[in-house]
Amino acid sequence: MKVGVFDSGIGGLTVVKSLLENKLFEEIVYFGDTARVPYGIKDKSTIIRYAIEAVEFFKNFELDLIIVACNTVSAHALSEMREVSPCPVIGVVEAGILATANALKDKNSNILILGTKATVNSKAYEIGLKAEGFTNLEAKATGLFVPIVEEEIYEGEILDAAFKHYFKSITKPDAVILGCTHFPLITNALKNYFSKDTVFIHSGDAIVEQLQKSFCFDTRYQTTKLEFFASENPESLKAIAKKWLNL
Repeated sequence: MKVGVFDSGIGGLTVVKSLLENKLFEEIVYFGDTARVPYGIKDKSTIIRYAIEAVEFFKNFELDLIIVACNTVSAHALSEMREVSPCPVIGVVEAGILATANALKDKNSNILILGTKATVNSKAYEIGLKAEGFTNLEAKATGLFVPIVEEEIYEGEILDAAFKHYFKSITKPDAVILGCTHFPLITNALKNYFSKDTVFIHSGDAIVEQLQKSFCFDTRYQTTKLEFFASENPESLKAIAKKWLNL
């Protein structure tokens, strides 16, 4: 099994980490569009164009599957990617909705959705969760978390100030959907801010859950070949991958 993982930048590495921990693939090809990140502030037509270009890039690798690790692309461009892709394409938004439905049996649970402006404006999570019967939903665009994480700030005063800025009027949620693949890196800080009882939905873990239900994985690969590509400064991406993935 050979999979391509696409993200607008480096955040999708948290999805790769989940894939590696579960030993699902023999080869992983990662592509981060680092030259044009962030996608979260771009319009839908631009996001779709960039996503289709990513599919064209992956056509060089004879993949069995493409995982869209970017919530913004998953919310805006998944159907367009599927139209031009020679292999199946799955995205983290669909996976996150299914994981939330599986984790929460009470349809009246208070669910907080965090993401970029483009992801939140798409209302993709709200639409999917309402279809599952959930009604108490609140979405918050928390774009400042992305550069904070990229500065490798996972706790402390700067992050606490961002929490107070975004969450001062938020009722304590029963569940938080981490609707950006950067956000799992600040999960511990979010748990300390909200509650250790709060359920956190992680895109990487959600994708693994969906994969295991949708596909037959007869083999667990003890080693996985990794290839990393970026539209700008690939060496920086590789250095971050080594750190985040403990390579």
